[in-house]
Amino acid sequence: MKILLIGSGGREHALAWAISASPLCDTLFIAPGNPGTARCGENVVVDVADHAGVVAFCRLQGIDLVVVGPEGPLVAGIADDLNAAGIKVFGPSKAAAQLEGSKGFTKELCAEFNIPTAGFGRFGDAAAAKAYVAAKGAPIVIKADGLAAGKGVIMAQTPEEANAAIEMMFAGGLGSAGAAVVIEEWMVGEEASFFALCDGTHALPLASAQDHKRVGDGDTGPNTGGMGAYSPAPVMTPAMTERVMAEIIRPTLAGMVKRGTPFQGVLFAGLMITAQGPKLIEYNTRFGDPECEVLMPRLKSDIVPALLAACDGVLDTVDLRWRDEAALTVVLAAKGYPGRPETGSVIRGVEKAEALDETIVFHAGTKLVNGDLVANGGRVLNVVGLGKTVGEAQARAYRAIDRIDWPEGFCRRDIGWQAVKREQG
Repeated sequence: MKILLIGSGGREHALAWAISASPLCDTLFIAPGNPGTARCGENVVVDVADHAGVVAFCRLQGIDLVVVGPEGPLVAGIADDLNAAGIKVFGPSKAAAQLEGSKGFTKELCAEFNIPTAGFGRFGDAAAAKAYVAAKGAPIVIKADGLAAGKGVIMAQTPEEANAAIEMMFAGGLGSAGAAVVIEEWMVGEEASFFALCDGTHALPLASAQDHKRVGDGDTGPNTGGMGAYSPAPVMTPAMTERVMAEIIRPTLAGMVKRGTPFQGVLFAGLMITAQGPKLIEYNTRFGDPECEVLMPRLKSDIVPALLAACDGVLDTVDLRWRDEAALTVVLAAKGYPGRPETGSVIRGVEKAEALDETIVFHAGTKLVNGDLVANGGRVLNVVGLGKTVGEAQARAYRAIDRIDWPEGFCRRDIGWQAVKREQG
């Protein structure tokens, strides 16, 4: 098969790494890719915002399958345009991608189909939003309705913080993403990331993971796109996994079918495991980043047949096998992230990190300049360690990080702390 993978981040490097290992994959193109994906296939210059151009490239190259990595092209309808051209694509339609593209859409779906989630209100003006905060009190969660690259959620500890977040969003601080806001009750529990491949009617659960959203050690500072993750998440026991499938994933798929917008692709449920059971925080309609970087190294099965089964509506015939080992990834970010990152600095020693056993380095925001690897984004590298326990995987990841020479970068030093604490009793 000839496969086109769309995207350029750490998630796409992990997917390229897994797809290129499939005996079914003869040729892998990545648009636009990064220096890491170039080791798995051929990076190509294709404007993924130009859907007609993507279709033309697929026809010219005889592409058999397109895998869409990031959420932006999905929300923009790239899957619809590829399907209309008769090109097989893994990823939801524009209508189904609203599960990520609009938090209000998802909350209203939850209300309609009795899917457990936080209590909420959806508002189109600041005055009504502030009145809701005044009635509910704090702490409270303020969310931009649209896509905001992981920066559209404010965990407000006081009404003043909540009102400042509301004013920032309605003033255009997050662009069109903040044209409407969703305000949610503060949930207490342990977070987990849950993934399921979907073919419209069937869902196949994948391994669980736990992300670390805050920029600083001890879960402090502003939210980011993710500073690290590990898999499996101990809180996701087999019994809890079945509850999530029965109470959240399957009702979502059934609800989307009833609405006439069946969901095909990967459903990423951000969960809060509360004293009452699992509750949905939000949906993403693509593999998580950095969760994908710990899922792919644990997947023993060939990923390509599973992606094809999701496209063809036959996921009920597929079974996936996972390694018993834990995987943990630490994000190396450029100073200034999640604000304005300092780009252009040279990164050395990646090959020394990769030389260690049970270690993988996935590229995210990098590029080559005159033969040097340089930072080209906020989240720059994902350093993955594997081990019999999360603690062992954590030790390997940080040992590899200490071999990388990049003074302009930083990372959290406590990724996996909840799982390690459990392991230590």
